[in-house]
Order: sequence, then structure tokens, then C-alpha cells
Amino acid sequence: MTEISSTDWVVVGFTLLLSFVYLKGAFKAPTIPPYVAGIIHANGLPKKSGSQVTRDIVERLKVTGKNCVLFYGTQTGTAEDYVARLAKEGSQRFGLKTLIADLADYDFECFESFPEDKFAIFVMATYGEGEPTDNAIGFFNYINREDIALKLSSLRYVAFGLGNSMYEHYNATIRNMDTKLTQLGAQRIGSLGTGDDGAGTLEEDFLAWREDMWATVAKAMNLDERDELVYEPLYSVTEDRVLSLQHESVYLGEPTEAHLNGSQKRPFSAHNPYIATITESRELFAVKDRHCLHLEIQVNSELSYHTGDHIAIWPTNAGREVDRFLSVFGLLRKRDQVINIESVDATAKVPFPTPTTYDAAVSYYMEICAPVSRQFIASLAQFAPDEVSKKELVRLGNNKEYFRKKVTEQRYNIAQTLQTISQKAFSVPFSLLIEGVHRLQPRYYSISSSSLVQKDRISITAVVESLAMPGYTVKGVTTNYLLALKQRQNNEPTHDPYCLTYTTGGPRQKYINHQIPVHIRHSHFKLPADASRPIIMIGPGSGVAPFRGFIQERAALAARGEKVGISLLFFGCRNRNEDFLYKEEWKVFEEKLGATFKLFTAFSREGKAKVYVQHRLLEQSVLVNQLLRQGAIIYICGDAANMARAVHKTLGEIIANQRGLTTEQAEEVIKELRQNGGYQEDVWQ
Repeated sequence: MTEISSTDWVVVGFTLLLSFVYLKGAFKAPTIPPYVAGIIHANGLPKKSGSQVTRDIVERLKVTGKNCVLFYGTQTGTAEDYVARLAKEGSQRFGLKTLIADLADYDFECFESFPEDKFAIFVMATYGEGEPTDNAIGFFNYINREDIALKLSSLRYVAFGLGNSMYEHYNATIRNMDTKLTQLGAQRIGSLGTGDDGAGTLEEDFLAWREDMWATVAKAMNLDERDELVYEPLYSVTEDRVLSLQHESVYLGEPTEAHLNGSQKRPFSAHNPYIATITESRELFAVKDRHCLHLEIQVNSELSYHTGDHIAIWPTNAGREVDRFLSVFGLLRKRDQVINIESVDATAKVPFPTPTTYDAAVSYYMEICAPVSRQFIASLAQFAPDEVSKKELVRLGNNKEYFRKKVTEQRYNIAQTLQTISQKAFSVPFSLLIEGVHRLQPRYYSISSSSLVQKDRISITAVVESLAMPGYTVKGVTTNYLLALKQRQNNEPTHDPYCLTYTTGGPRQKYINHQIPVHIRHSHFKLPADASRPIIMIGPGSGVAPFRGFIQERAALAARGEKVGISLLFFGCRNRNEDFLYKEEWKVFEEKLGATFKLFTAFSREGKAKVYVQHRLLEQSVLVNQLLRQGAIIYICGDAANMARAVHKTLGEIIANQRGLTTEQAEEVIKELRQNGGYQEDVWQ
């Protein structure tokens, strides 16, 4: 018999402890393991004795003397950015004592005793099929509890939602939250704000709502607005005269302390990526001016995923854009200067590791290529190099249409915008740049492999983003980074006329062996548990990615002797000889699956009339309706703006025509399919 070591007993004991905590219920505050305590402490929550962390928001407000808490629910960082801007503005304009709070960092039983002289601001994004973001799930579970009678009559709140009108459940998260809070007795101050990313008006929707909101809040909470606004930094940025960039304690792009020390520690998440190895990278397109990449990423047993999940890639900014940013703000000559960043307010979190350098911060930690905020442009006016530049910044900040024409429609980032105003350097405090340029976010890609077939290796399929503008080209941050990695791995010459360069070796050359930071985001876009159930997949272009994984899995199940249902795949691209993704693989799957797999193709630029997937779908009306009658699940992946809407409309036509229903009745059928998981989408703008 194998002897059990003391370490084994510790592991067993810890596992039993976690099980006990879990069984006690999801709304009890557990003892936080040390590694989690470290993460939360980095987010601005103070440590108590031992490894305990304060999770009572009412106590937190009392201890810190705050009178306004700003909660955010975010998947990409935008809601967190909006909250930071509101907190800053509330402090400067009205003297509010603000606390920014990640909903995942707190428990909520205390909400029933929320102080009446304080108020909350909720900025919530909607994710997926009208669902709350990952960090907001616990809060939604709390307010929807049925086992207790909640009373939130003392809670006064403000609410703004981030959504996309191209999706059916537009801003469902904030609307559902607002309805539920009202039912529980909470009082909303002012109107419910909603922003529409689908219409391209998210930023302006937010700015318009925010101005009316402050007027309403000032009246409701008896706030006096200050006569003059003076910049008050959230962070103290000091240049270190002792440390050099070679010092082992200086972060040069490492995401966490463990990575800085050369190790990786579980759990891997959106706060702690896994450094994975790209084992294969190849081009899928057969044309020179466009690229689509297929990557194989080795994750071994460190990351687990399921077919249909997403992988997040942590990108690096292009060297050209880093140089531009540093030059515009007069930091080019001291890019390697070590800086220390600390929060002036103990409750505000520093958004990235410190100490670091100007170059590392701009290269790895700051979203320098993001669309520009009109509010941020206005805040830079006081730091303009001359009066002419100052007047232009003020005009851009105050004139919505002028800003749209000069900045938004040109798709400029912040450095490009300032270059059009003056060739002189802008002496902006780096603390303000940290506040105004939010943290560089991971980008998510549908996994194009089956976890049943290759559990330790993840495939992704990514079109390299490139948008031609008059005189220049807007390049996608992450896909062009992946292209650079592919070119390096295959010893290919670069053919980029725009001179994009990347530090593909990573910080301190730690990614020299073709590595990238990644984490997994689990998805509801899943194959049915019953493999015999038919499926209908619509995925033009790179939208076919998850369906490669679906078919890969069904072929493996069939090879094991399991009964596999009919799988229809509708795929579209421009030309069969240019961008027909996985053309040869589909032939292999047809051989393996026989009559249970049918591929329908639409090549939009081969004939006089453009043919898209919805046209092929309509041609197969009888078969599609027959399979729907048999319980088939519809999966749609790809463009939300045009394709997903067109497919939705076509499916409505098929159901109406085949079943003798009205358009409205057919729409009810689709609605019921959605509610029962029979109509699933993985779409993007």
C-alpha cells in the first residue's frame, strides 16, 4: 500500500474544507485562499487579519468614509472604464467620496441595510444571450433569490447599461436588474441609461445620459457643484532613480507576480493567464492581400476547455503605435525609465503591475489603439502645448458633430488625434493617461477544435483585421500580433507596408519559443448532450470556426460506434479558390460521416449575383423545416450586423412558408426555440 505523505493529508483536508464551504451555500463569505486574497488585495480591497478579506460593502463604505459606490459588470473592460470616469467626475465636480467596486469582490446580504445618505451607481454590460457578465452573476443570483424576502428600500441607485441593438436581448442585463431592484423597493435616481454599441453610439449615449444624471443626482442627494475643476490625480507616478529596467523586480510586461518570478500558478483566469505554446501556425487564404490564420495552441493539462468555448489571447501593442504614443506625450527618450505607480486613494486600484517602465506600460498594459473618448479629449485641453491646440481640444470636447467628423469617422486613436492637432509634445501627467486609457484587454476567439479529440491542444481560426482609410490603414491589435507570430515561427519575411513591428519574444524574451498568454472563457454555445439530435450550423467566413470543432467531435463519436444525428453546415465565402476555409477537411469529414453530414456552400463573388448563406438556407427549406420538426438545434456564428439578422429573417420565412403560419406566428416559434436552447448564436459586430 502506498504511504500517504503529510502533503497529501493537507491537500485532502483543504479539499474537504472547500467542499464544506461550498455546501454551506453560495451566499456565505468563505475564507479566501491566500492566492485569491492576493488578487483581491491588488484590486483595492484591504486585507484583514490572516487571509480574511472584507466583503461587506456597507462596512467598506463606513470604514473608508465613502458616500458613493460604483459597481460594474464587464466582460471587455468598457463598463469598468465608464465607472472610473464617473468616479473621477463625481469627485472633481461634486466632492463625492467614491468607491469603485467589482461586483465579484463583495457579498450582498448587507444591501438591506444600505445607508440612506449614500447611493450606488451600476454600469452593467449585457453578455451573450442577454446574460450578466461573469463578474455580475453572483449579484444577479442574490437579487433573484426566492428563498428569502429581500427589502432594499434604503438603496438609492443610478443605472446605465451597455448593449448592442443587433442582438435580440438588447441591454437585457441592466433592464432586468432595474426591474428587480424596483420590485425589491430600491429607488432609482433619474432615468435608466442605455448605450448602443451596435449603432456605434455607445460613447455618445453615455455622455448624454451622464450629464442629465449628474443634474438629477445633485438634486436628489443635495450636492453642490464646484465652481472650478482642477485636475486631481488618482495615481501618484514617480520615476525611480535607483531601479533599472534590468532589475528583477521591474515588470516589463509580465501580467502577474508569479509570471515575473518565472513561474505559473493556478487558477488561470482573466486575471492570471497561462503562457501557452503555439505549435503550428499556417495561412488559410490563398490570396496575398488578406490573411486568415489557423493556430494550434498547446495547453497540456493546465487549461481545460469544452467544444464551443472561447480562448482569450492577451495581445501586445504594435511597436509603431507604441513609438507614436511615447513621442506624442514626450516620453520617447525616457521610455526605459522605471516608474512606481501608487493610488492616491487607498480604495482605487492600480490597473497594472508596478514598478514598470513607460515603454512596458504602453506596450503591454494600455489600450493605446482604442477609439477616443470625447470626454478624455476635453480633459487634455489644459495640458495643450499652445493656445491654438488648446482651443482645438476644447472644440473637439464640446462639439459632438465636429468630434465625430474629425476623430470618430477617421478611426483615430488618441496619439493619432493629437498628431493632427500639433506636432509639439503634449506634457500630460502620466497619471491622467493611466486614467484615460484603460487597460489592454484580451480578445476572445471561438475555439475551432473538439476537446474530445484534442483536449490538450486548442485550435483557433482568425481573420487578420485590416481596414483601409484615406492615407493609412487601421490594423486589428491582436490578429496582426498573431500574424507577426506566425511569420516569425515559419521564418517568413514580413510584407507589411505599414511597418508594424511586435516584440514577439515577450517581456524579457520569455515568449521566445512562440508563446502567448491565454485563458479560457466557457460558453453556452454547445453541442446537444444527445449526439443523435440533428444540428443546423450557419457560419460564413471565420464564423465556421466552432463548427469545425463540432464536426470534428461528431466524426470522433461516429468512429466510436455512437449514433450521430444529421449535421447541416452552411458555409459562405467570396471564392472557392481564395478563402474556402478547411476545404479539404470537409471532404474528409464527408467520408467519415457519410449521409449524416451535408455541406452547403455560398460563394458570393463567383457569379453575377451575390449568393450568401441565407440564400442556400432558403433553398433547403423542406429539409431545414423537417429537421426542426425532429428537434434540430440551430447554431449561428459570425457577423451580427448583417448575416445573423438575414439568417434570422430567412428562418422565419422558412417556418412560415413550410407550416402555413403568419410572419408573427413564425417569429413566436423562433422565440420559443431561443428560450429552449434550440436557437443559439455566437456572433460579433
